[in-house]
Amino acid sequence: MDLQQIRRSAIAPALALLPAKMSGARAEVQMLAVGLQESRFEHRRQIGGPAVGFWQFEQGGGVRGVLTHPSSREHAAAICRTRGIPASASAVYSALVTDDVLAAAFARLLLWTDPAALPAVGAVASAWDLYLRTWRPGKPHPDTWKGLYMQAMAAVIGEVPA
Repeated sequence: MDLQQIRRSAIAPALALLPAKMSGARAEVQMLAVGLQESRFEHRRQIGGPAVGFWQFEQGGGVRGVLTHPSSREHAAAICRTRGIPASASAVYSALVTDDVLAAAFARLLLWTDPAALPAVGAVASAWDLYLRTWRPGKPHPDTWKGLYMQAMAAVIGEVPA
């Protein structure tokens, strides 16, 4: 899927539902890079696994984490109210398959649970470390990260320096 379309249809509406301090190029680049790493924005259901949504959330992992973490739970509950679903792990998990705005909001909130500031745009290694800390992928693929991160960066800020 076109990254500009993802920005327009999922990320921008999600960020508009969250406090302004959660928006910006750093957030968008990280969200796009994670989405590319997790699903390439092609799969809303994990191939051979339980995760759903473009950002590949598991019900007992990221969904429950965002709903219960002290720094994200109030925002998550508000997002659920706005999206018309109960703030429960099962309801969110079910909705993530079709609600890309909800998925983007939960992706941003999962990043928000990390105590470190978002990496600067272009800080590929720091962005990878944040991804590992927050998504905790079972089978990480570090060999694809840099190229996908560069695609995300180009989508948000334009041409990427060589």
